[in-house]
Amino acid sequence: MITRNSVVLIDQIDLAIEEKGRTWQSVIDVTARRLRPVFLTAGLTVLGMLPIIRDPFWAPLAFTVIGGLVVAAGLTLIFLPVLYVLWFRVPTETAPDNVEVSAPEPAAAGG
Repeated sequence: MITRNSVVLIDQIDLAIEEKGRTWQSVIDVTARRLRPVFLTAGLTVLGMLPIIRDPFWAPLAFTVIGGLVVAAGLTLIFLPVLYVLWFRVPTETAPDNVEVSAPEPAAAGG
């Protein structure tokens, strides 16, 4: 589940970079959009594990799954975008493509 969330996040970051340009803002926007689906999928699985916490046989499994999902969701939403920005060297802002700025021309005298 977390692997699927990570793949979807990276794919959407790539699509946003193609559309809006290669900036940190593209990565932040996509991560903010994926926040709710990631937390919902992890949260529902955590809620599904809560009933077996009381059982002495299944409690260790439930605690392991819950802890793993919480950590993995955090890593998906925090560590993965940071790693993407560092690995692909995404600039903070779009740099101009060698655009030369010319001085304004003087106004014509006379009338």
